[in-house]
Amino acid sequence: MESKLKKMFGEYVIYINNKPLFTICDDTVYVKELECIRIIMGDAEKGFPYEGAKECYIVDTDNKELLENIIPEIGQVISIPIKRNSKKE
Repeated sequence: MESKLKKMFGEYVIYINNKPLFTICDDTVYVKELECIRIIMGDAEKGFPYEGAKECYIVDTDNKELLENIIPEIGQVISIPIKRNSKKE
C-alpha cells in the first residue's frame, strides 16, 4: 500500500494508492461520510474540516483496527483524481 501526504489549501490530504482518502485540518483527520463505512464508523464523532465543507466523520487514528477496516472500503469507491491541464491565455 503506497501512501503520501500532500499539502493542499493550507491543510493536508492523505493519499493511499493515489486516492485522496483523508483530510487533515487543525490536527484532526476527517473522512467523507460514505455509505460503505456508515456501519463501521457507527457513532463516530462528526465535524466540518473547513468552512463550507460537508460534514465528515472524524477518524480516531489511534484505532488501528478501524483504519484497517475503512481504508479498503473507501479505497473501492474513491477514484484516482484526473489531472486537468490548466488553460493559459
